[in-house]
Amino acid sequence: MTLGAASRREHQRFCAIEGWDQVLNSRGKPTRHHITYELLLGDGSILRTRISRPANTEAYGKSLWSHVLDDQLHVTEAEFWECVDNKIPPDRTPFTARPDSITLPAQLAYQLVHTLNLTNEAIASLTLEEAVKLMAEHWTQPPP
Repeated sequence: MTLGAASRREHQRFCAIEGWDQVLNSRGKPTRHHITYELLLGDGSILRTRISRPANTEAYGKSLWSHVLDDQLHVTEAEFWECVDNKIPPDRTPFTARPDSITLPAQLAYQLVHTLNLTNEAIASLTLEEAVKLMAEHWTQPPP
């Protein structure tokens, strides 16, 4: 396994192997200043990394390389090189959207918390229909 700072080309190879999407500008073309990639994670968050042009064999400095690994790619050096050298992407939880799940509108969730004093865990277990029914029942009750 290779160790040490990667080159821009190896950084780009990592993104290609793991399936990162290249970010396009408003005209649908690649950005001009840096090569920018995004990766959607299983928890819904998005990672973003930038590679200075051109993606050549110039190696990153130690400090910048540490930043790229920790803050942009969210992998260890060993995971990075395993991907680049052996084409084995890091083990990340894949994004799986449940087709039956519907996110509650923010105002409804706010009402459930502040009017009915429900916990986040209780709200997360509700369907949209159940949440609406709870609030409707509350609003139809006479004031205490």
